[in-house]
Amino acid sequence: MKVLRTPDQRFAGLTDFAFAPHYAHVTGSAGTALRLHYLDEGPASAAPVLLMHGEPTWSYLYRHMIPPIVDRGHRVVAPDLIGFGRSDKPADRGDYSYQRHVDWMADWLVQTDLRDITLFCQDWGGLIGLRLLAAMPERFARLVVANTALPTGDAPMNDAFRAWRDYSQTTPVFNAGRIVSGGTSTKLTPDEVAAYDAPFPDESFQSGARIFPMLVPMTPDDPAAAANRAAWARLALLDLPVLTLFGRDDRIMAGIDRQFQKHMPGAAGQPHRRIGGAAHFLQEDAGPALAAAVTDFIDAT
Repeated sequence: MKVLRTPDQRFAGLTDFAFAPHYAHVTGSAGTALRLHYLDEGPASAAPVLLMHGEPTWSYLYRHMIPPIVDRGHRVVAPDLIGFGRSDKPADRGDYSYQRHVDWMADWLVQTDLRDITLFCQDWGGLIGLRLLAAMPERFARLVVANTALPTGDAPMNDAFRAWRDYSQTTPVFNAGRIVSGGTSTKLTPDEVAAYDAPFPDESFQSGARIFPMLVPMTPDDPAAAANRAAWARLALLDLPVLTLFGRDDRIMAGIDRQFQKHMPGAAGQPHRRIGGAAHFLQEDAGPALAAAVTDFIDAT
């Protein structure tokens, strides 16, 4: 496996991102040791809030949520998925699969031995994070679902997702910063756009970002479909508290919050919200409000 590592200088002086890097090495089912980056802020003795990002972002996405959550006395841990941010990037698209991403993050979660976790997951952070929850429920105390899903391929994806999937494979230039800005209601500054481009010095670093949309289960016989069905069966038996916070302007994930409210028992009676003025990357549009909702949810449960 050929592995690329983004030079550290690409991450120097980023706007509102004065967090110390932490690293672990994961192998998962691929067998090759890869360096995984994560943020770890707040008191080590506090129960962790695990913030999981998706496509094509990295832990920079949570820069407006981390300080207010820490200020409420919580520990915050935010990893970069393999292929993103400061984590290592296998160069070949064939080195990525849905299962490998789950295995890499499971390896990291066991190494860090996080417990009593409040999971906040968005986009692919949910597709992976929900699988971790289903596999290791004893490590989790509560769940916040934000603009994400756990698809099995048994129902068709909407036109907005299909358009994104087609674009990701056909655009000559995959500009992560512009993609993120296009998925917000407030839009990003040039410095913020540059921060999302920072992990990818050139196209050779983007294999993970390019292949991710193709790994979403689209048909019932997709390689990940059975594992996701099994995960849903386990999630439906959990009684941990579940809160959905979805951006009202997100066309890709529109209405999917109802699946979690319907099928997860711990979602009953919770203060679910669809947040106005927030699109797919709602952390950019409403970061402080999300942080407040998460900490209030922890306090209440």
